[in-house]
Amino acid sequence: MTAHPARPERVAASGPDVPPFKPSLVKAVFRNVTSLHVSRSAAWAAASVTRTVLTEIVRGAKSAAAEEARKKLIPGDLLAAIDRNVEVEVASTWYGHSPTFRGLTGVVTDANGVVVPSPKRSRTPRPSAVVGAHRFEAGIKKLLRSQGATAVPAMVRDLDGIASVFLTDLARSAAMVVREGGVKRFGEVTLGVPEEAAPRPFPKDSLPVLSTRTGDRRTIGGDDVLAATQIQLFGAVRQRALTEARDAERATH
Repeated sequence: MTAHPARPERVAASGPDVPPFKPSLVKAVFRNVTSLHVSRSAAWAAASVTRTVLTEIVRGAKSAAAEEARKKLIPGDLLAAIDRNVEVEVASTWYGHSPTFRGLTGVVTDANGVVVPSPKRSRTPRPSAVVGAHRFEAGIKKLLRSQGATAVPAMVRDLDGIASVFLTDLARSAAMVVREGGVKRFGEVTLGVPEEAAPRPFPKDSLPVLSTRTGDRRTIGGDDVLAATQIQLFGAVRQRALTEARDAERATH
């Protein structure tokens, strides 16, 4: 038999600067909420920010699981992660759709204590962030592997939903930044606890809020996503997301 020459292996992008959520998926989410063009740098920045938020949640969940000598993550670990770190409490729209968060968001019961299901909403022509959450499953599983974690299907479903809703919220904020020519309604706010004498300053490499922007009003750029990140996040998670997004953006040039 004639030996066939070995096919050259396709080298896939990998490494810490490559987010698990593909730019094509990010752009698809942006198209659901805005008709603005999404630049390549904006897609990479948004993917990176989403990865940072989900990574922080997974790490917190892993810590909660380790305390109970478990390796596989369950929805209860997700609640514990958010309870311990309010900075990762994002994508609140998802909470009303997930059984995991039902006790936190409140439920309606009848006189016998039976839960009354929420009325079904008619499906809109364009998929919502919740309907399209399953698109993130591959990226979520890749992120879990990168953190040395596994999760039950219900936990993966919740991470899917959080990723989808958070990225959708990020897209809306980025579109607002473009429309308004900068961040007009949001200022730099540092949250502190009452016992702190003064709020902690941001690190020196923290980005200022994009009060004005350059560029056309038809394209969402990387800086617009960074400004949107400052609207959606706060504290150490926000700073980490900004830093990692800039690193990811540089890696694409």
